Amino acid sequence: MNAPEDHRHTTRYEEGGAPASRSRDRDEQGRARSARPRDGLGRPLPYGSPGVARQPEGVPRTPDEALIEAQRLLDAGMPFHAHEVLEDAWKAAPEAERQLWRGLAQLAVGLTHAARGNVTGGAALLGRGAAALAPYAKAAPYGIDVDGLTAWARDLTGTLARVPEDGTLAGVPADGADGTVSASGAAPRLRAG
Repeated sequence: MNAPEDHRHTTRYEEGGAPASRSRDRDEQGRARSARPRDGLGRPLPYGSPGVARQPEGVPRTPDEALIEAQRLLDAGMPFHAHEVLEDAWKAAPEAERQLWRGLAQLAVGLTHAARGNVTGGAALLGRGAAALAPYAKAAPYGIDVDGLTAWARDLTGTLARVPEDGTLAGVPADGADGTVSASGAAPRLRAG
């Protein structure tokens, strides 16, 4: 009879080549978390590298607080983190507002993908986010600039559609790293004014 397989997650090797196991990082409910450090766009960094602190999940915020924090993170070039704040608002929102918050979170993720250089993913999420916001255009709550955000998403999507194969964008604020756009330079305004 064969010995049962060892299904432990192995990621590193001890001296001599033997696998070293590391237990998975889990939250109180047993869901997997990633303890791996991340950069400002949420990309994983090597273990032991200094990273950007993640946004804590499940933080109760008023809609006003969520919009202020998300805007601060967008302006700082951290749309991945802004998405986490907006996702918390989406999960806590009354049913009538869930698509609004979902759309805002999708716009932040779309900008994240665009800044990471994922043109196709960025454009897809920008389109989904704008579509989710559209029903709120006539009576946008909390001062959210639905028309401005929809125009921003359309403009950025159009810009991404013109990305040549070398990935460079003329006339678009570049972050100087491997992204096609500057996350902070291309950040939208969530509210009018």
